[in-house]
Amino acid sequence: MTILPADSQNVARAGDALRCGGVVAFPTETVYGLGALAFDRVAVARIFEIKGRPHFDPLIVHVLDRAMLSSVVSTMPRCAEQLVDRFWPGPLTLLLEKSAMVPELVTAGSSRVAVRMPSHPVARALLAAAGGPIAAPSANPFGGLSPTRAEHVAEGLGDRVDLILDGGATEHGLESTIVALDPSPVLLRPGAIPAEAIEAVVGQLEREIGPGALAAPGRLGQHYAPRTPLRLIDPSTVPAAERRGAGWLALRDEFDGYAAGRTLSREGDLRAAAAFFFQALHELDSLGIERIDAQPLPPTGLGLAMMDRLARAAASRNA
Repeated sequence: MTILPADSQNVARAGDALRCGGVVAFPTETVYGLGALAFDRVAVARIFEIKGRPHFDPLIVHVLDRAMLSSVVSTMPRCAEQLVDRFWPGPLTLLLEKSAMVPELVTAGSSRVAVRMPSHPVARALLAAAGGPIAAPSANPFGGLSPTRAEHVAEGLGDRVDLILDGGATEHGLESTIVALDPSPVLLRPGAIPAEAIEAVVGQLEREIGPGALAAPGRLGQHYAPRTPLRLIDPSTVPAAERRGAGWLALRDEFDGYAAGRTLSREGDLRAAAAFFFQALHELDSLGIERIDAQPLPPTGLGLAMMDRLARAAASRNA
């Protein structure tokens, strides 16, 4: 495993590795991605192998600009153009009809591809160096906590990755929001752009957040889970005898009697909380505690995205 600072020389090295069929981890504004050239079927297959990801779970394709986008999608509905104009580059993924160049392995056999244009300078420099779209899910073992730092990637995937570009902590700390256009906009996964901001552009979103017919990344019922069992519960209701040996996660509160705990934002700022969300879970997961009691968060704005992740993490341990 090679962790390299994400300077221009190492980004060029990573681009060379991708063009030679390699798989590299790199920072985006959301979480770290595990990337291969999207049109290289063999390299894309390595992503699934490295992550232990089932082939029925599709990948997100990252593009640098409109020219690269045109090689990935076949049509652009008007509302897609509106969302692109408002939110790209940025943490919004659109589910659109794919071009013939996109392998079915990338889309899990669907005629639609999940695509976004990242804003992170390292991700954009890597796309330019690679010279083509990059398929990249989060750079972690399948179903586990998403990585927001290079060390999270190293801990989870180790030598299975050809190299890791270290760009420091990610800005948003949550995955991208995913919207399908079917033909009206449908919210498939809440994420770093609040649904309310998207609705201000294209009107009311259908809220198809749970597993359903549309194939899109990050929608499995059991996902985003720490190794430590997690449950969604207000820690203030947990009896004192059940707190010993466990940890808590909360937006702004603190709770006595637990072995450990993390407050996401003492001011209750959901944007700050989102940026620290996965980092806090990684920290709690590393402590060897017996359980994490996660306080439910406000189900609006970025709170909706964090609650989506917590619900899936809790489902992973209750299955």
